Amino acid sequence: MALTFMSRRPDSGLGNIRSSPGDPSRNIDWVLLTLQGVLMVAGCFVVYSASRTRIPGDPLAFADRQVVFAIVGAVVTVLVMSIDYATLRDRATGIYAGTIALLVLLLLVGLAQGADRISFDFGPFNLQPAELAKFSTMAMLATYLAETRSEEVTYSRFIGGLVIVGLPTLLVVAQPDLGSASVLVSLAMGVLLIAGARAKYIATISLLSVLTVVAAFVGRLVNRYQIERIRVFLDQDTTDPMLQDAVYQVRNAIRAVGIGGVWGKGWLQGPLTNGRDIPVMWADFPFAAVAEQFGMVGSIVLIALFCLVLVRIWRIATLAKDMLGTYIASGVFTMVLWQFFQNVGMTLGITPVTGLPMPFISYGGSSLLVYCAMFGAVQSVYMRRMR
Repeated sequence: MALTFMSRRPDSGLGNIRSSPGDPSRNIDWVLLTLQGVLMVAGCFVVYSASRTRIPGDPLAFADRQVVFAIVGAVVTVLVMSIDYATLRDRATGIYAGTIALLVLLLLVGLAQGADRISFDFGPFNLQPAELAKFSTMAMLATYLAETRSEEVTYSRFIGGLVIVGLPTLLVVAQPDLGSASVLVSLAMGVLLIAGARAKYIATISLLSVLTVVAAFVGRLVNRYQIERIRVFLDQDTTDPMLQDAVYQVRNAIRAVGIGGVWGKGWLQGPLTNGRDIPVMWADFPFAAVAEQFGMVGSIVLIALFCLVLVRIWRIATLAKDMLGTYIASGVFTMVLWQFFQNVGMTLGITPVTGLPMPFISYGGSSLLVYCAMFGAVQSVYMRRMR
């Protein structure tokens, strides 16, 4: 009887203890998953507070959609993390090629209509290929660099990586969407740096990026409002009547942060958040809504949440079992860091207004779903680190 008891396998119970320690289901990064969930829920509340007065009679117009996006995003995260990230080796090329095709198609549709386009309109949902390019370019670049085991990126590998990132970047610039293009550039710099690219290679990327932006302005590939945003950034005290709308937006975003003080005006009590003083606040300036309603304390909490997210992703990059996993996590780390910094920076007036959304917080289905997919990929790297 005793022998039977001792030889009996334990029940599965919580934690699936019957499976081996290396089973992916037992190696989820619950801290990162919880942080992601907190940010997604917070984003729904921020979108509601910043948009509820924009459409008379329909205060939930934007918030309802954001909740739906969040639910779908949660499903996307679970689906992606359940798939072995190693499958990207075989599928990255197809995903990347499909994204390039969508970017080209969007450009052709815009040329045919005689208007700039950054998304395909499907009624209640707009598909932005530039957001898809973040995931597909990350997957393609990580797969490409992981093909060789080397402590240093050779010049030929560097050029290959530059082409992989450069093609979608140029197509995104042509939309024009300089904000998303800057995210792709940051992706290239981050992953290539981790892969062992020399400092002069990174300097080359920086120089080419600057020249691309200059060429876009000289070639009139950018809209008038984007030129105005750069001029306002360089001279925020301008009195040029042609720039007053752009100045008004930036100044009120900065005012909202100052009005919040230490503790904020309270939930739904921000005068600028409830008014119409900051256009598209729910998408472009969510940090201003947080700062005005919850003050410096709320702002610090939000920043701390993103810092914890970045720490967890960096930890996963160091624990990955292979370089493919390291590059995937490093790419996501770089994009989250840059996009969060840029969104907060343009709210405070220390970076140009680019329209880049804050991950998980800003309104937008394409951005939210893509970041959910990328976080799912990072989870997949962590879950399979012991296999």
